Parts: sequence; C-alpha cells; structure tokens
Amino acid sequence: MTDELITDLAQLGGLRVISRTSVMRYKGTGKPLPEITKELGVDAIVEGTMERAGNRVRVRAQLIRASDDRHLWAESFERDLPDVLRLESEVASSIARQVQMKLLSEHPPANRKINPAVYEAYLKGRYAWNKRSEAALQEGIQFFKQAIALEPMYAEAFSGLADSYTTLGYFSYLPPREAFPLAQAAAEKALSLDDSLAEPHTSLAYVCFYYDWNWPAAEAEFKKAIALNSNYATAHEWYSIYLTAMLRLDEAKAEIDRALQLDPLSLIINTDVGFQLFYARNYDDSIRQLKKTLQMGPKFPLAHLWLGRAYQQKGMFEESMAEYQATDSALPNWVVTLAGVGNLQGLAKKNADAHLVLARLDAMSKSRYVTPYGVALVYVGMGNKEEAFHWLDKAFDDRAHWLAWIRLDPRWDSLRSDPRYADLLRRVGFAS
Repeated sequence: MTDELITDLAQLGGLRVISRTSVMRYKGTGKPLPEITKELGVDAIVEGTMERAGNRVRVRAQLIRASDDRHLWAESFERDLPDVLRLESEVASSIARQVQMKLLSEHPPANRKINPAVYEAYLKGRYAWNKRSEAALQEGIQFFKQAIALEPMYAEAFSGLADSYTTLGYFSYLPPREAFPLAQAAAEKALSLDDSLAEPHTSLAYVCFYYDWNWPAAEAEFKKAIALNSNYATAHEWYSIYLTAMLRLDEAKAEIDRALQLDPLSLIINTDVGFQLFYARNYDDSIRQLKKTLQMGPKFPLAHLWLGRAYQQKGMFEESMAEYQATDSALPNWVVTLAGVGNLQGLAKKNADAHLVLARLDAMSKSRYVTPYGVALVYVGMGNKEEAFHWLDKAFDDRAHWLAWIRLDPRWDSLRSDPRYADLLRRVGFAS
C-alpha cells in the first residue's frame, strides 16, 4: 500500500514525494514528526494504517503539517480487496486535494479490478527486488511469474520482472547475454500492455545503455520515464549513471541531486553520489560522501566497494583492502570484489596473491558466471597487458556491461596509449 500510494501521489504533478526506501526507515520510530520532516526536507507527512479482514480492506490516512504538528485532514476508506487499486487512487486524490493540488485529467482514479492473489504476489516481488541480493532477486522473479500466471495482462508484474533481470545482470549474477535480453523482453511486454508506466521505460533504457550500447536510445527512454513520472527516483538515478558514462558530468550531478531530493536516505543513491565523484577523479570528496553513506548503513556493500576504490586511487592500499574485505563480508564471493582485490594486489606488487585470486575466479567459473572484465582487471593490475587485452576481448564477446566504464575507470590508464585500447573503444561505441 505504501509503494502504490507513493507512486500515485508522485504522478499528480507539482508534488515532491519521498521514495519508499527513505520513508520506511522511520517505520516504528519514536522520532517526533517535525524532526522527521526536517530530515526529509518535506512540508507534510501522510500517516496511515491498513487493516484486512477476509476480503475487506480498511485504510485510515491523515495528513499532518510539519511546522506545527497540526492534523490537516483525516479519513477512512473501506473496500473489497479486488477494488484496492481504486481505493489507493481515492486516498491519493483526497490527499492531493487537501494540499490544494489540482488533479490532472489524465490521471483519473483507477477503475480496474484485480485479483487479490495477483496483487499480493506483485507486492511480494517488489519487496524482494528491493533487497537486491541474488537469492531475493530470484525469489522476486518467482513472485512476478506467479502474478503473471494468474493475470497475463498485468503490466506491473512484467515491469517487476524487467527490473529483477537488469539487477541480476548488473551484479553479474547472470551472464549479460542471458539477463539483459530477458529484461528487455519483460520491459517491452509491460509497455505493450501499458506504456504509461515509468518503470519499464527505465528498465528498457538500462538495457539500451548497459547491453546494447545504444546511447541515443537509452537517453530517449530515460527521458520518457522521467516525463511520465518526474518523482521516480530510480529513473533520475540511472539517468545520472548514463550521463556520467557519457562524460556529461554537470548534467549527471543535476540528475543524482534530484534523485537524492526524492529519496534522501537511499543508500544506493547516496553511494552513487560518491560513485560520480569517483569518476570525476575527485577522490577526497568521494571518500567523504561514502563515509557519510556508511554512517547511515554500516554494512552496505556498494559503499564499501567504492570507498575501497577511492582509497586505492589515492595510494592508500591498506585502507582500500580493508574496504574490499568489508564488501566481501556483506556480499560474500562477489566477483566484482574479488577482481578489485586482485587488481589491488597486482598494483601492490603482490603477484603471488593476485595469482591466487585468478585461481579462485577460475574455480568459481566452473559453477557460476565470472565476468571476463574482472579477470582482465587482475591482469592489468599485475602489468600484464597481453592477458588484460585477451580478457577484455572476451568481455566484449560476452557483452560485459562493465565496458560502459572503459573510458572512465582509472584502472585502465596504463592501457590507453595502446592501439588495441582505441579499437576496443570503437567496438563498444565510443569515439577513441
């Protein structure tokens, strides 16, 4: 219910609506509302409860002004469970009226009904997707497939599938040639059923960017998603990543800042602020941002990973290794972490240790996907250009999405004067 109300409110126009990942941090909190609104940078809070008895759902909602803790509006809604979509729209519309927003004619209350079992499966899938671990992503896929089996025309479930497959591809849990085509097919199916959804446009843009290396198509889809729902934080976040790869750093900063406004407590968005500073080679500011992120989520693996990389570029090898170890503790046996460790050990002239990483990656490849891009990183760390280019060629054959960063990743600096590097840029779709 929280997810759907946020989505409905965000589409009304004129409202900045904070994303779920930020607001759910306050669930069950004892913090006073004025303190919460100050931290989120909002003027008002919607509170509510949901009760279910059999096939009936009752929602109680209230709107509270931040400045004086005054209740501006309260109402109770009750519907049969198949009418829950209409109930959500009515709640969103009532709240919008209370903050003197004019409802756009293209967003009338939803009239369609949905099987409660379908809707529950979809929401469970989204809940699993938000966890981002491999096991949770696979669990989410099963929930989305369950929803589709019950209701083959349910666009939102296909959108959830697309997001799950893009995430499996990004983390290299699945080979790119498996994950990204599945994501594309699911996103296109969702759009064929309902092209007004921002989420599948965002997923399709992600595929165009990371897999097709079709830069104009990716940007067009990102812009469509944002036009459909300017409050969808993930669209702004992923568009900022695309703009970073395109070397449009000022535009990228504007987009990640917008994502942060919409979801200020999101660990991944806060990490991506540090990620962009890293690729701007502003390592000191990147370190400060990533440390701030880890104060919010001490075990968040991506923040540890990028902090390790920033330390590495400053020559702080011990601190870098400590962050890679923290990443591995939070996300064991992740190929990306192991590749970073091997690259660092090569730079530190610990070639015997780097070879142990290579042996470990080779052993892992017998039972799971290991991206050749990671193997190439270990070789380039040891100064072995021939093997590095050999494995980069394999990464190209795999359509490894990490090649989108071949221009910006400082770990490839030693290869840039080699003609084979310019040829690789050309093949990926970058001008040399």
